[in-house]
Amino acid sequence: MTVKKTIRLALGMLLAGLFVWLVFRQISLEEVKKAFKNANLFLVMAALGAFFVGYSCRIARWRLMLEQDNPRLRWSDCAGPLMASVAANNILPFRAGDLLRAFGFNQRLNISAATSVTTLFVERLLDLLMVATLLGAVVTCFGMDSSRFIGVGGVALLAGAAVILFVLLFPTFFVSPAMAMAKVMVRIAPNAGHKIFDQVNKAFAALQYMAGGATMAKLVLWSLLAWIAEGGVFWFAALALPAVLSPIAAWLALPVGTLATVIPSTPGYVGTFDFFTVSAMTALGNSVAAATGYALLVHALLWIPPTVVGGLYLLQHPIRPGDKSKEA
Repeated sequence: MTVKKTIRLALGMLLAGLFVWLVFRQISLEEVKKAFKNANLFLVMAALGAFFVGYSCRIARWRLMLEQDNPRLRWSDCAGPLMASVAANNILPFRAGDLLRAFGFNQRLNISAATSVTTLFVERLLDLLMVATLLGAVVTCFGMDSSRFIGVGGVALLAGAAVILFVLLFPTFFVSPAMAMAKVMVRIAPNAGHKIFDQVNKAFAALQYMAGGATMAKLVLWSLLAWIAEGGVFWFAALALPAVLSPIAAWLALPVGTLATVIPSTPGYVGTFDFFTVSAMTALGNSVAAATGYALLVHALLWIPPTVVGGLYLLQHPIRPGDKSKEA
């Protein structure tokens, strides 16, 4: 491990420890246990069901993105690799799951590395667009200021969403500067430069395919359905705990807790996700103990299922050293 990665990991662990301390400094474990008293297991199972519906939509979205490279891909072909990448992100540092999905399954799926990497980029933009839109809608409905939670006001959220939409719909705007940089690399280091030039070409071909009117509309729809289902996880979890007196706060906890995961932390976002989820829940009248119990429940619902399912897939379909990315 390099010095830079060691420092980054140490910083993440320190921040995680700080946020865990901030969560539990005002309450006891006994109070948290009481928050789970008389929990409705049926609603917990409903939250679990919503989780799998959401990830089914994410898998369908990814398959659509990969269709240009391999039109024969089925939903079931993409399900295992996507869940495995989430599992790896949950237990390994440095977003190792993203690297696994970018390069580990390309031969298995018969896709290029450039397309695989590009899909990750587009996924992040689509998810950020959904979360920013949801947060803007929720704080508007509740008459709140989003800067209270994430340091960014409503105008900045709208501006950010507009920029994301522009990038998604008009990738050709960025072709010229990207190709110019690639050509410079060709002159500086011909061998590596030609490979970079080829990968940039493939990446923009993938972006242009996804930016097509019908394709992008479908990708946005799958993203919307995925985030509505994830909202169901938060909502059902809130309803499952009688101690949560204001379950509507779950719709604020969803975007706030999700945006908190960009803060450097440990795998699985321990501490950061929980602290900001608790803050969102208490902002609408829930007690700290109830909000903490709720945050732990939601965190478990989001962490355990993909880790188990993705881990089982990797055990049954391990990545072999000889696996190579599709080049063409």
